[in-house]
Amino acid sequence: MKLKTSKSSVGENSLQEALPLEKPESQLKKMWEALRENHAAVAGLCVIVFLLLIAIFGPIITPYDPNVSDMSKSFIKPGAQHWFGTDQLGRDILSRIISGARISLTVGLSAVVISLTIGVVLGSIAGYFGGKSDIIIMRFMDMMLAIPSILLAIAFMAALGKGIDKAVIAIGLVSIPEYARIVRGSILSVKENDYVQAARVIGNKNSRIIFKHILPNVLSSIVVRATLGISTAVLDTAALGFLGLGVQPPVAEWGDMLGRARGFIFTAPYTLIFPGIAITITVLAFNLLGDGLRDALDPKSRKN
Repeated sequence: MKLKTSKSSVGENSLQEALPLEKPESQLKKMWEALRENHAAVAGLCVIVFLLLIAIFGPIITPYDPNVSDMSKSFIKPGAQHWFGTDQLGRDILSRIISGARISLTVGLSAVVISLTIGVVLGSIAGYFGGKSDIIIMRFMDMMLAIPSILLAIAFMAALGKGIDKAVIAIGLVSIPEYARIVRGSILSVKENDYVQAARVIGNKNSRIIFKHILPNVLSSIVVRATLGISTAVLDTAALGFLGLGVQPPVAEWGDMLGRARGFIFTAPYTLIFPGIAITITVLAFNLLGDGLRDALDPKSRKN
Protein backbone atom coordinates (compact mmCIF):
# COMPACT_ATOMS: atom_id res chain seq x y z
CA MET A 1 0.00 0.00 0.00
CA LYS A 2 1.52 3.29 -1.11
CA LEU A 3 1.31 6.43 0.94
CA LYS A 4 0.19 9.43 -1.01
CA THR A 5 1.63 12.82 -0.23
CA SER A 6 -0.38 15.86 -1.20
CA LYS A 7 1.24 18.54 -3.31
CA SER A 8 0.35 21.16 -0.76
CA SER A 9 2.21 19.36 2.05
CA VAL A 10 5.20 18.85 -0.22
CA GLY A 11 5.13 22.53 -1.10
CA GLU A 12 4.97 23.56 2.55
CA ASN A 13 7.88 21.30 3.46
CA SER A 14 10.02 22.60 0.62
CA LEU A 15 9.13 26.18 1.55
CA GLN A 16 10.15 25.56 5.17
CA GLU A 17 13.46 24.07 3.99
CA ALA A 18 14.08 27.00 1.66
CA LEU A 19 13.37 29.69 4.26
CA PRO A 20 15.65 29.59 7.34
CA LEU A 21 13.87 29.61 10.67
CA GLU A 22 14.35 32.90 12.51
CA LYS A 23 14.94 32.67 16.23
CA PRO A 24 12.98 35.13 18.32
CA GLU A 25 15.07 37.99 19.59
CA SER A 26 15.86 37.63 23.27
CA GLN A 27 14.33 40.08 25.69
CA LEU A 28 17.74 40.87 27.13
CA LYS A 29 19.04 41.90 23.73
CA LYS A 30 16.01 44.11 23.16
CA MET A 31 16.51 45.78 26.52
CA TRP A 32 20.19 46.37 25.81
CA GLU A 33 19.40 47.90 22.41
CA ALA A 34 16.77 50.15 23.97
CA LEU A 35 19.27 51.20 26.63
CA ARG A 36 21.92 51.96 24.02
CA GLU A 37 19.54 54.28 22.21
CA ASN A 38 19.27 56.37 25.37
CA HIS A 39 22.45 58.45 25.17
CA ALA A 40 21.99 59.91 28.65
CA ALA A 41 21.76 56.43 30.18
CA VAL A 42 24.86 55.28 28.27
CA ALA A 43 26.75 58.33 29.53
CA GLY A 44 25.66 57.53 33.07
CA LEU A 45 26.76 53.92 32.66
CA CYS A 46 30.18 55.00 31.37
CA VAL A 47 30.65 57.32 34.36
CA ILE A 48 29.66 54.52 36.77
CA VAL A 49 32.12 52.11 35.16
CA PHE A 50 34.81 54.79 35.41
CA LEU A 51 34.04 55.35 39.08
CA LEU A 52 34.13 51.61 39.76
CA LEU A 53 37.55 51.36 38.12
CA ILE A 54 38.77 54.27 40.23
CA ALA A 55 37.41 52.61 43.37
CA ILE A 56 39.07 49.29 42.52
CA PHE A 57 42.46 50.64 41.43
CA GLY A 58 42.45 53.73 43.66
CA PRO A 59 45.41 52.69 45.87
CA ILE A 60 47.50 52.22 42.72
CA ILE A 61 46.63 55.41 40.84
CA THR A 62 46.54 57.95 43.69
CA PRO A 63 49.46 60.33 43.22
CA TYR A 64 49.89 60.92 46.97
CA ASP A 65 48.91 59.21 50.21
CA PRO A 66 45.40 60.57 50.87
CA ASN A 67 45.72 60.38 54.66
CA VAL A 68 49.21 61.82 55.28
CA SER A 69 49.28 65.44 56.49
CA ASP A 70 51.98 67.99 55.64
CA MET A 71 51.25 71.41 57.08
CA SER A 72 53.98 72.99 54.94
CA LYS A 73 51.85 72.22 51.85
CA SER A 74 48.49 73.40 53.16
CA PHE A 75 46.19 75.33 50.80
CA ILE A 76 48.28 74.91 47.67
CA LYS A 77 46.12 76.05 44.77
CA PRO A 78 45.33 73.65 41.90
CA GLY A 79 48.30 73.31 39.59
CA ALA A 80 50.65 70.92 37.87
CA GLN A 81 51.91 69.39 41.11
CA HIS A 82 48.51 69.09 42.80
CA TRP A 83 45.78 69.10 40.16
CA PHE A 84 42.97 69.76 42.66
CA GLY A 85 45.12 71.56 45.24
CA THR A 86 45.63 70.62 48.88
CA ASP A 87 43.44 71.04 51.96
CA GLN A 88 44.09 72.73 55.29
CA LEU A 89 46.30 69.84 56.42
CA GLY A 90 48.34 69.70 53.22
CA ARG A 91 46.68 66.53 51.91
CA ASP A 92 46.24 66.15 48.15
CA ILE A 93 42.56 66.67 47.30
CA LEU A 94 42.66 64.56 44.12
CA SER A 95 44.05 61.60 46.05
CA ARG A 96 41.39 62.00 48.71
CA ILE A 97 38.60 62.18 46.11
CA ILE A 98 39.87 59.00 44.48
CA SER A 99 40.04 57.31 47.87
CA GLY A 100 36.60 58.65 48.78
CA ALA A 101 35.08 57.05 45.67
CA ARG A 102 35.64 53.62 47.20
CA ILE A 103 33.93 54.66 50.44
CA SER A 104 30.91 56.24 48.75
CA LEU A 105 30.31 53.38 46.30
CA THR A 106 30.87 50.72 48.97
CA VAL A 107 28.39 52.36 51.32
CA GLY A 108 25.88 52.92 48.50
CA LEU A 109 25.98 49.35 47.23
CA SER A 110 26.04 47.78 50.70
CA ALA A 111 23.14 49.90 51.94
CA VAL A 112 21.06 49.00 48.88
CA VAL A 113 21.75 45.29 49.42
CA ILE A 114 20.50 45.56 53.01
CA SER A 115 17.38 47.58 52.19
CA LEU A 116 16.61 45.55 49.07
CA THR A 117 16.86 42.19 50.85
CA ILE A 118 14.71 43.15 53.83
CA GLY A 119 12.30 45.23 51.75
CA VAL A 120 11.69 42.44 49.23
CA VAL A 121 10.98 39.92 52.01
CA LEU A 122 8.61 42.24 53.89
CA GLY A 123 6.87 43.43 50.72
CA SER A 124 6.42 39.86 49.51
CA ILE A 125 4.85 38.77 52.79
CA ALA A 126 2.53 41.78 52.87
CA GLY A 127 1.48 41.54 49.22
CA TYR A 128 1.11 37.79 48.91
CA PHE A 129 -0.51 36.84 52.22
CA GLY A 130 -2.41 40.07 52.93
CA GLY A 131 -4.61 40.25 55.99
CA LYS A 132 -3.08 41.14 59.35
CA SER A 133 0.45 40.64 58.02
CA ASP A 134 -0.16 43.27 55.36
CA ILE A 135 -1.69 45.72 57.84
CA ILE A 136 1.08 45.38 60.44
CA ILE A 137 3.99 45.53 57.99
CA MET A 138 2.70 48.39 55.85
CA ARG A 139 1.59 50.54 58.77
CA PHE A 140 5.10 50.22 60.20
CA MET A 141 6.51 51.15 56.79
CA ASP A 142 4.19 54.18 56.68
CA MET A 143 5.48 55.28 60.07
CA MET A 144 9.06 55.15 58.78
CA LEU A 145 8.13 57.03 55.61
CA ALA A 146 6.51 59.78 57.69
CA ILE A 147 9.99 60.73 58.99
CA PRO A 148 12.49 62.29 56.54
CA SER A 149 15.08 59.68 55.65
CA ILE A 150 18.09 61.74 56.67
CA LEU A 151 16.58 62.51 60.09
CA LEU A 152 15.80 58.83 60.59
CA ALA A 153 19.35 57.94 59.55
CA ILE A 154 20.74 60.44 62.07
CA ALA A 155 18.54 58.86 64.77
CA PHE A 156 19.89 55.41 63.91
CA MET A 157 23.45 56.76 63.95
CA ALA A 158 22.84 58.27 67.37
CA ALA A 159 21.78 54.84 68.61
CA LEU A 160 24.45 52.83 66.80
CA GLY A 161 27.38 55.24 67.10
CA LYS A 162 29.77 56.77 64.58
CA GLY A 163 31.55 54.83 61.86
CA ILE A 164 31.21 53.81 58.25
CA ASP A 165 29.80 50.38 59.13
CA LYS A 166 27.12 52.04 61.25
CA ALA A 167 26.36 54.40 58.36
CA VAL A 168 25.77 51.42 56.05
CA ILE A 169 23.27 49.93 58.50
CA ALA A 170 21.50 53.24 59.11
CA ILE A 171 21.16 54.13 55.42
CA GLY A 172 20.07 50.59 54.58
CA LEU A 173 17.35 50.60 57.24
CA VAL A 174 15.80 53.94 56.24
CA SER A 175 15.37 52.77 52.62
CA ILE A 176 13.48 49.56 53.44
CA PRO A 177 9.94 51.05 53.17
CA GLU A 178 10.43 52.12 49.56
CA TYR A 179 11.34 48.62 48.41
CA ALA A 180 8.63 47.04 50.54
CA ARG A 181 5.93 49.25 48.99
CA ILE A 182 7.16 48.65 45.45
CA VAL A 183 7.30 44.87 45.88
CA ARG A 184 3.92 44.74 47.63
CA GLY A 185 2.22 46.75 44.89
CA SER A 186 3.81 44.67 42.14
CA ILE A 187 2.80 41.38 43.80
CA LEU A 188 -0.78 42.57 44.28
CA SER A 189 -1.01 43.24 40.54
CA VAL A 190 0.23 39.79 39.46
CA LYS A 191 -0.61 37.30 42.20
CA GLU A 192 -4.05 36.51 40.75
CA ASN A 193 -2.70 35.78 37.26
CA ASP A 194 -3.25 32.35 35.73
CA TYR A 195 0.35 31.16 36.07
CA VAL A 196 0.28 31.87 39.81
CA GLN A 197 -3.01 30.00 40.20
CA ALA A 198 -1.58 27.10 38.22
CA ALA A 199 1.48 27.00 40.50
CA ARG A 200 -0.85 26.78 43.52
CA VAL A 201 -2.91 23.99 41.95
CA ILE A 202 0.10 21.75 41.28
CA GLY A 203 1.11 22.06 44.94
CA ASN A 204 4.00 24.54 44.96
CA LYS A 205 4.89 26.04 48.32
CA ASN A 206 4.14 29.70 48.92
CA SER A 207 7.83 30.56 49.17
CA ARG A 208 8.51 28.90 45.82
CA ILE A 209 5.59 30.69 44.18
CA ILE A 210 6.82 34.04 45.46
CA PHE A 211 10.51 33.70 44.57
CA LYS A 212 10.19 31.46 41.51
CA HIS A 213 7.05 32.69 39.76
CA ILE A 214 6.13 36.16 41.05
CA LEU A 215 9.31 38.11 41.83
CA PRO A 216 10.99 37.40 38.45
CA ASN A 217 7.99 39.06 36.78
CA VAL A 218 8.29 42.22 38.91
CA LEU A 219 12.08 42.33 38.75
CA SER A 220 12.20 45.34 36.43
CA SER A 221 10.71 47.77 38.94
CA ILE A 222 13.00 46.43 41.68
CA VAL A 223 16.12 46.84 39.51
CA VAL A 224 15.21 50.40 38.57
CA ARG A 225 14.54 51.38 42.19
CA ALA A 226 17.77 49.77 43.36
CA THR A 227 19.76 51.75 40.78
CA LEU A 228 18.15 54.99 41.88
CA GLY A 229 18.56 53.91 45.50
CA ILE A 230 22.35 53.85 45.13
CA SER A 231 22.34 57.55 44.27
CA THR A 232 20.18 58.26 47.32
CA ALA A 233 22.54 56.21 49.50
CA VAL A 234 25.55 58.16 48.18
CA LEU A 235 23.80 61.42 49.07
CA ASP A 236 22.88 60.17 52.53
CA THR A 237 26.46 59.02 53.08
CA ALA A 238 27.72 62.47 52.14
CA ALA A 239 25.16 64.10 54.44
CA LEU A 240 26.18 61.94 57.41
CA GLY A 241 29.83 62.58 56.64
CA PHE A 242 29.17 66.32 56.44
CA LEU A 243 27.66 66.17 59.92
CA GLY A 244 30.63 64.19 61.23
CA LEU A 245 28.64 60.98 61.77
CA GLY A 246 30.10 58.89 58.96
CA VAL A 247 33.74 57.99 58.46
CA GLN A 248 36.19 59.14 61.06
CA PRO A 249 39.54 60.90 60.42
CA PRO A 250 41.81 60.47 58.65
CA VAL A 251 39.79 58.33 56.19
CA ALA A 252 38.73 60.30 53.11
CA GLU A 253 35.03 60.62 52.26
CA TRP A 254 33.39 63.24 50.06
CA GLY A 255 30.83 64.47 52.58
CA ASP A 256 33.42 64.63 55.35
CA MET A 257 35.69 66.63 53.04
CA LEU A 258 32.89 69.13 52.46
CA GLY A 259 32.15 69.40 56.16
CA ARG A 260 35.77 70.06 57.14
CA ALA A 261 36.32 72.58 54.33
CA ARG A 262 33.14 74.64 54.75
CA GLY A 263 35.04 77.21 56.80
CA PHE A 264 37.29 77.95 53.82
CA ILE A 265 34.57 78.59 51.25
CA PHE A 266 35.92 82.08 50.51
CA THR A 267 39.64 81.63 51.10
CA ALA A 268 40.05 78.23 49.41
CA PRO A 269 36.83 77.40 47.53
CA TYR A 270 38.47 74.58 45.59
CA THR A 271 38.51 72.49 48.78
CA LEU A 272 34.70 72.33 48.51
CA ILE A 273 34.19 72.53 44.75
CA PHE A 274 35.92 69.30 43.77
CA PRO A 275 34.29 67.02 46.40
CA GLY A 276 30.94 68.62 45.55
CA ILE A 277 31.46 67.92 41.85
CA ALA A 278 32.35 64.30 42.63
CA ILE A 279 29.10 63.84 44.58
CA THR A 280 27.04 65.57 41.88
CA ILE A 281 28.48 63.53 39.02
CA THR A 282 28.05 60.23 40.87
CA VAL A 283 24.44 60.90 41.84
CA LEU A 284 23.61 62.19 38.35
CA ALA A 285 25.16 59.12 36.71
CA PHE A 286 23.07 56.67 38.74
CA ASN A 287 19.92 58.72 38.15
CA LEU A 288 20.50 58.77 34.40
CA LEU A 289 21.13 55.03 34.34
CA GLY A 290 18.04 54.40 36.47
CA ASP A 291 15.84 56.42 34.12
CA GLY A 292 17.29 54.59 31.13
CA LEU A 293 16.70 51.19 32.72
CA ARG A 294 13.11 52.15 33.51
CA ASP A 295 12.47 52.91 29.84
CA ALA A 296 14.41 49.90 28.57
CA LEU A 297 12.63 47.44 30.89
CA ASP A 298 9.20 48.77 29.93
CA PRO A 299 8.09 47.03 26.70
CA LYS A 300 5.56 49.79 25.99
CA SER A 301 8.27 52.43 25.75
CA ARG A 302 10.52 50.48 23.39
CA LYS A 303 10.63 51.18 19.70
CA ASN A 304 9.64 48.25 17.54
